Amino acid sequence: MGMTMTQKILAAHAGLDSVVAGQLIRANLDMVLGNDITSPVAINEFEKAGFSGVFDKSKVSMVMDHFTPNKDIKAAEQCKQCRTFARKFDLDNFYDVGNMGIEHALLPEKGLVAAGECIIGADSHTCTYGALGAFSTGVGSTDMAAGMATGQAWFKVPEAIKFNLTGALQKNVSGKDVILHIIGMIGVDGALYRSMEFMGEGLKSLSMDDRLCIANMAIEAGGKNGIFMVDEITKAYMQDKVNRPYTVYEPDADAEYVQTYDIDLSAIKPTVAFPHLPENTKTIDEVGDVPIQQVVIGSCTNGRLSDMKTAAEILKGHKVHKDVRAIIIPATQKIYRECIKEGYLDIFVEAGCVVSTPTCGPCLGGHMGILAEGERCVATTNRNFVGRMGHVKSEVYLASPAVAAASAITGKISSPDEV
Repeated sequence: MGMTMTQKILAAHAGLDSVVAGQLIRANLDMVLGNDITSPVAINEFEKAGFSGVFDKSKVSMVMDHFTPNKDIKAAEQCKQCRTFARKFDLDNFYDVGNMGIEHALLPEKGLVAAGECIIGADSHTCTYGALGAFSTGVGSTDMAAGMATGQAWFKVPEAIKFNLTGALQKNVSGKDVILHIIGMIGVDGALYRSMEFMGEGLKSLSMDDRLCIANMAIEAGGKNGIFMVDEITKAYMQDKVNRPYTVYEPDADAEYVQTYDIDLSAIKPTVAFPHLPENTKTIDEVGDVPIQQVVIGSCTNGRLSDMKTAAEILKGHKVHKDVRAIIIPATQKIYRECIKEGYLDIFVEAGCVVSTPTCGPCLGGHMGILAEGERCVATTNRNFVGRMGHVKSEVYLASPAVAAASAITGKISSPDEV
């Protein structure tokens, strides 16, 4: 029986010739990731279990990105615990204020994840790295603790859904619109514990930033992971970042999929997810008149350089609406510096935006943009659950950087064509 991309990676890392959906395996790990919220819990479990060391100090990453620079005493204590652990075990990949970034933008940028690898992270959006042709998935902090110590994790091999992509994206349509379209189509549980596998001629139309965005939100459809076939675009991205051999896995011709969806990229329009689920989608021409009070452009989903460029091109020469607070968050220090070099920061500040150091911040209702009762925000983040960005009676609308930037100017959810 043939295997999917995900099944081949899991088989290789379990030391098996083949695996089938539903099989329980123990797989070797290439990277274990934690952040300033999940790592302290993992460290506590690590110490409680009596572990005396990490399996490989080059294969454990900790990124202080959610509440840093520390927003309060509790955040400071959590980061201090992570710093102490990282120093004790001499972790190669500990990233703190001044050299950190939002974790799921930082690890690909640093070349710490690559095609064919098996990665776990104590953060649900660890599935981002499937854009590179890796198997990556979020786990709990207890699994992170065990992974740090043993270099292994248990998995149930997932069934797979095939997404056959054709056509090419139209102007002002991006990977964010693609994944919102898909989640709107299949629902937030449409891929529950399944691998979402992307392939087809349409891949040529998707940049790596588009793919990273799409894989990032696989979890919002319930997916165990999202994964893209490796092509020349993938290899070019990894060329100057990954300094070790990697393996490209392609699906067998007779691989089994529980469902197959054909997606014509040219038919996708700018898409917005209304409160309070990512599946509650409308195309931009269905939105109607929705006034807003805040815009957030950033996060592990849409804080990359192309996202900053899109926002800057739309905001240039315009002013943020008087009733709107616009918050821009480049996802890493490198992206922040590129924004300076390209003049994007000047455009943002001139337009009336505030620009933040890299942080998850407002995405999880942490800091740097909390909503009050009755306020609405257009955000390029990945979740819009009740109370996600602040008050339980606030509202979050998920959209692309293009729609978010246009909305910041008009004061209501808008198409880029309106500005």
